[in-house]
Amino acid sequence: MESLHFEGILTGVVTFLIIGLFHPLVIKAEYHWGSKCWWVFLLWGIAGMAASLLIEDTFLSAVCGVFAFSSFWTIKELFEQEKRVRKGWFPKNPNKK
Repeated sequence: MESLHFEGILTGVVTFLIIGLFHPLVIKAEYHWGSKCWWVFLLWGIAGMAASLLIEDTFLSAVCGVFAFSSFWTIKELFEQEKRVRKGWFPKNPNKK
């Protein structure tokens, strides 16, 4: 063992942080805009995929891929969050129509 390689651990940490960021983002986005903002996450996902394909650095490419698919997963979660709000599990925005 000549040297330690921290890219795998760092990728795991960044993945954890990205997923942790998207959880409250889903809640806030649904609260303010409902599920109609799903297309923003689609665009983010497509941009992340494109970046992942174009970036040569393996670590940055992996981070972009994680970001992309977290964005895609968020689309599903927005619609699920809408159901959770209807069930009363999360507060409904009284100003949203």
